[in-house]
Amino acid sequence: MPAKKNVQDTHISARIRELHGALLSIVHVINRPEGDDRLIGEAGISLDRALFPLLVVVERFGPIGVVDLAGRVGRDYTTVSRQLAKLESLGLVERRTGGEDRRVREAIVTSKGQAMTDALDAARVRLGRKLLANWEEKDLDELVRLLQKFARDIEIVSAS
Repeated sequence: MPAKKNVQDTHISARIRELHGALLSIVHVINRPEGDDRLIGEAGISLDRALFPLLVVVERFGPIGVVDLAGRVGRDYTTVSRQLAKLESLGLVERRTGGEDRRVREAIVTSKGQAMTDALDAARVRLGRKLLANWEEKDLDELVRLLQKFARDIEIVSAS
């Protein structure tokens, strides 16, 4: 017996290419080094651009192991391990024995690292206000709601 066609499935199939294109555009802008340089400059901090995403991810998702961190930033874990050592030498993160698995070394942000990510967050808000200045409040609320829903769903699907 043939599967019943769902109108929703047809609609989804037709929109996937457009969604993919929009996501590629967003990822392109987010991954450009110039964007990191602009945010670092706006925050008024001094930090190597290669270390910037690691510090932010450690602050957002820490304590976090090297393998998980490497996966989140799309880099090799040996490279991330060396970069974490640099962040540690700068006093921005510290590494400790894992809480659940004592074989794992986890990174956590220090108070100095937190101050730096706070400055980055404030800079991100200033730049975001410029970007979204002409958006209606309801449109921005809807964008945030839908992106959060998309992020939850994509994490679930990618984990299965």
